[in-house]
Amino acid sequence: MPLMISRRLLLSTGLASLATAGLAATTPYDLLAERSSVSFIFDLSGNSQTGTVPIKTADIRVNTRNLAASSADVTTDIRQAKAGVLFVTQALLSPSVLDAETHPIVRYTSTRIILGQAGRISEGAEIDGNLTLRGVTRPLRLAAELTRPAGTAANDLSVLNIRLTGALSRAAFGANGYPKLVDDTVRLDISAEIRARS
Repeated sequence: MPLMISRRLLLSTGLASLATAGLAATTPYDLLAERSSVSFIFDLSGNSQTGTVPIKTADIRVNTRNLAASSADVTTDIRQAKAGVLFVTQALLSPSVLDAETHPIVRYTSTRIILGQAGRISEGAEIDGNLTLRGVTRPLRLAAELTRPAGTAANDLSVLNIRLTGALSRAAFGANGYPKLVDDTVRLDISAEIRARS
């Protein structure tokens, strides 16, 4: 299940405060892997199923003066995916679906960030990027939220929470196995906690 972060505060004046504090405009952030995960939701015989896969690497850079210039490059090792029930996981990793042994790494690289209202990532932002799955690369747009942990000061951006949501067609990536049992649409719910690199 995706990491649930309660009582998160929206980023608002924090980015402006950091920018005026004389710090570097682009800040690299390290992933806190134990507090981050990718969840994928799919329908199996009409029943919703959820699987998870840990995030392997993440190169995330937040530009405090120009949020649209921020970037993300994230990978997972799909061989570590779990779908709750063993036989479902085995089918998921098989050559006809994810082909995990041949194509173990799934990668998402951002190409553009579309800011939400008032120029914020915390209000209706979207990220355009390229998803590579099964060796096939296709564009994918995700809804994005960037927030501070509850209780932190407005100008404290040392730790940030990211949530990305969206959906993809598995057939578009050649993951055509079990079409009579599994719907084509797979929903994504990605949660990550990142810490500014010191």
